[in-house]
Amino acid sequence: MDTAQSAGIATFLSQTDGIGKAIVIALIVMSIATWYLIITKTLQTLATRRRAVRFLQTFWDAPSLQSVATHLEQQHPDEPFSHLTWHAIVATRHHQHHGANKLDVAGSTAEFLTRAMRRVIDEETARIEAGLTILASVGSTAPFVGLFGTVWGVYHALINIGLSGQGTLDKVAGPVGEALIMTAAGLAVAIPAVLAYNAFVRSNRLILAQLDSFAHDLFSFLTTGSHLSEVAAVTPLKTAPATAAKGL
Repeated sequence: MDTAQSAGIATFLSQTDGIGKAIVIALIVMSIATWYLIITKTLQTLATRRRAVRFLQTFWDAPSLQSVATHLEQQHPDEPFSHLTWHAIVATRHHQHHGANKLDVAGSTAEFLTRAMRRVIDEETARIEAGLTILASVGSTAPFVGLFGTVWGVYHALINIGLSGQGTLDKVAGPVGEALIMTAAGLAVAIPAVLAYNAFVRSNRLILAQLDSFAHDLFSFLTTGSHLSEVAAVTPLKTAPATAAKGL
């Protein structure tokens, strides 16, 4: 059966014209791009989650924000939570030391910190969602590309049948079946892209929700100037790491 299928595909490719070959090449490129993004973004997501859990544990166990800043100075931020924390601390220090003497730092410390944190969250959102547009495009267009290849193959098959004057089933089934390979190829490219897109969207939504929640806590700590140990006496912050780790 495999030999017959290989022969059928080879026969179809040998009989198709330049447009048919271009469609096959387009589907192959789409498939390569899809699986490259699936592999790279899966590894990136797993690494981000692992590093985020480790940083959040360090953050919630720290005695003060100064110790967190010292930790980030020694270890460069490499995931969204530490990246947000570092830029928020730097923005607070900058505004306190230089004041609102320029337009880009106008307003109170809280307003400037809000803008800085929102900018970092937007940048992290764009970075995390990079590549999803390609997956969505492949998932939505690959079936139609394959269908176009099928129509084009059937068109040429019918022309050949008309020229030969033989329209029996054994003459029609082979060329038409070979043309339908394009439809199957289009679905084979589209289905992994759609499934991966949905999985990554859900994963990114969870990470960004956790990041937004963490940003509120961080903003509160930086604007009040409280130590984590002092705030913990009022708010049970020790429950936060377990929640963050579970969400991630």
